[in-house]
Amino acid sequence: MRTLVIMRHAKAESSAPSDQERQLTESGHADAVAAGEWLAEQGVQPDYVLVSAADRTTQTWEDVAVAAEWDLTLAEYDEGLYAAGPSTALDLVRGIDDGHSTVVVIGHNPTMFSLVQLLDDGEGDVQAGNDLALGYPTAAVTVLSYDGLWSDLDEAEASVTAFHVARA
Repeated sequence: MRTLVIMRHAKAESSAPSDQERQLTESGHADAVAAGEWLAEQGVQPDYVLVSAADRTTQTWEDVAVAAEWDLTLAEYDEGLYAAGPSTALDLVRGIDDGHSTVVVIGHNPTMFSLVQLLDDGEGDVQAGNDLALGYPTAAVTVLSYDGLWSDLDEAEASVTAFHVARA
C-alpha cells in the first residue's frame, strides 16, 4: 500500500514583485507548522516530496518538514507544478519512481483540490470525505492510500484516509 499526501500551500501575502515570489504570512507559517505536526501524528514519513518551485510552496514545505522532523533534502522542486492543471499534476505523480512508498505533493489551488477529487474513489474515511467536501483552504492536507504502482495511478483509484485544515 502506498501513501500520497496532497497539500495546498499555506496562506501567502497578496502581493509581491511576481506571483511566484509571494511569501507566507505569519499565520501561513503557523498553519504549515500545524500541518507538519498533524502529519507526524498520523505517522506519515515520506520518502519523496514534490514541491512547486514558487516561494510560498517551498516555504510551506520547509515549515512542514521541520515541524514533522522530516529530511528537507527529500524535496524535488518542480517549475511545472506551479502552473499544472490536475491532469498534468497526475502525470507528475505517475512519473515518480515506483520505489517510493510515501509521497508528499505541495502545490496550488485549484489544482491540488481537483487532483484529490480526481483520485478519490469515494470509499475512504467518511468524516474526512465530508470535511473535504467543504472546500480546500490554504494549508489543507489530504492523505490518500493507493494499492498499485505510481506509474499506474488513475482516476478514482485512491482512498481518502485523513484530511486536515488549520482551525484558526
